[in-house]
Amino acid sequence: MGDRDYGLDVKTVDRIAEEVKVVRGLGVEICIVIGGGNIFRGVSAAAHGMHRAVADNIGMLATVMNSIAFQSSLERIGVGTRVMSAIHMPNVCEPYIQRRAMRHLDKGRVVICAAGSGNPYFTTDTAAILRALETNCDSLIKATKVDGVYDSDPVKNSNAQFLEKLSYDEVIGKDIKVMDHTAITLAKENNIPIIVFSLKEKGNLEKVLLGTGKCSLIV
Repeated sequence: MGDRDYGLDVKTVDRIAEEVKVVRGLGVEICIVIGGGNIFRGVSAAAHGMHRAVADNIGMLATVMNSIAFQSSLERIGVGTRVMSAIHMPNVCEPYIQRRAMRHLDKGRVVICAAGSGNPYFTTDTAAILRALETNCDSLIKATKVDGVYDSDPVKNSNAQFLEKLSYDEVIGKDIKVMDHTAITLAKENNIPIIVFSLKEKGNLEKVLLGTGKCSLIV
């Protein structure tokens, strides 16, 4: 979305694609789960009277739109990419099949997982943990608008404290709004670390992966 109020900002999409290309050049295998909040937020729509299942289905379709746009940006700069959707739409992208996703990763392609988990009532965060586990990822990296986890919203509270490292139980117990509890619980049960960082700072993805960027670690 960039600085826009809605939709896609092509310059922002291209900039993020360049960052993924740099990281892929380091030899990192990358599986990406993209949200759709820049187009449609299911939870917000449900709060205004739309049935939650209907709203979530529309939101999942929005993630497919974003995924196809991001694939286009990656392939324009020479990065082999496959979009795999949890909702079957073969004229647009491949269906998500775990073994096929693994095969694409083995071949050096970036895999973009669209349509969340394919089920309403489950967030994109939960889908990201699920895909990370299915594709044997070493960690899940959550890209946000802030540079890590805080004890309260740093946008609303100037005295919010930065939390460099915290446990899954702390996130749930203190109700820290970084990911929904289903996602955190799934990560805890399978012991996959979560790294939270800001994607707004150019080059930050590479810095975080090299251990020099500011981020929070949930373990």
